[in-house]
Amino acid sequence: MKLIVGLGNPGEKYESTRHNLGFMVLEHFLKDFQKEQKTQWENSTKFKSDIVQLEYKPKVGEFTKVILAKPKTYMNNSGMAVQLISSFYKIKLEDTWIIHDDFDLPLGNMKIRLGGASAGHHGVESIISTLNSDKFWRFRMGTGEQKSKIKNQRSKVAKIKVKNAEDFVLSGFGKGEAGKIRELIKRGSKAIQMALEESLLASQNRFNTR
Repeated sequence: MKLIVGLGNPGEKYESTRHNLGFMVLEHFLKDFQKEQKTQWENSTKFKSDIVQLEYKPKVGEFTKVILAKPKTYMNNSGMAVQLISSFYKIKLEDTWIIHDDFDLPLGNMKIRLGGASAGHHGVESIISTLNSDKFWRFRMGTGEQKSKIKNQRSKVAKIKVKNAEDFVLSGFGKGEAGKIRELIKRGSKAIQMALEESLLASQNRFNTR
């Protein structure tokens, strides 16, 4: 069984913010998975999340049970929802995949990796703390400055205050960013599909930004 969690904040106020990119990717994956069906997200008070349970049938191999989850605990308490679901279904750490925004990566970039520090992402930080381990998979979706800007503003970015970082992740995307975000969401969905269809390594090789 796989647990795939998109991180974000519940409520209309946060729907289109950078911090909700994990929600956006997971919603797109569900639409891609069931093009002709309209599977509804279930508001689970037990798991403090909106969840969907699927059976994924790869071209080669057996059915895999998959739980998609969008925690409703707000970003800083994401670990609570992840622990509730993973403990109930006895899901292994390596079968837990977290989809989240990352302003340390340039806009449109993606990195899939196992383990590592939270790098200041409070949702990932909460999951590491609650599960008492960092050995789960992350799909890091870039929302930060473009490489050209990073090169010229590296010292400025290094000194960014926490308040400014929080303002940034809770802001919306600009008009000039919309195309890159749409493409990133599509690529994120395809990366999840390939990871389920083949392997996480195959998905890394195909979708990790060099």
